[in-house]
Amino acid sequence: MAKVVALMLLALFAISMIEATMNRYGPGSLKSYQCPSQCTRRCSKTQYHKPCMFFCQKCCRKCLCVPPGFYGNKGVCPCYNNWKTKRGGPKCP
Repeated sequence: MAKVVALMLLALFAISMIEATMNRYGPGSLKSYQCPSQCTRRCSKTQYHKPCMFFCQKCCRKCLCVPPGFYGNKGVCPCYNNWKTKRGGPKCP
């Protein structure tokens, strides 16, 4: 009986960790006050820091999401990925 309870607790813990990881990135995963720190992380390796920060924060406020990493991975945040400039280029860094 104790083994069954321990196994169920372990399974619940694993499921909660998977859900936490999935909700860490993606649409609506951030609060607006978290945008500056997430954009600082996102823009930390670019030589165009000021424009990157400007557009990243603009995108974050709209989408409440910033993709993981320093570049790419935009598919995790569809709003961030799909917002385009008038010329059709990506709006969000």
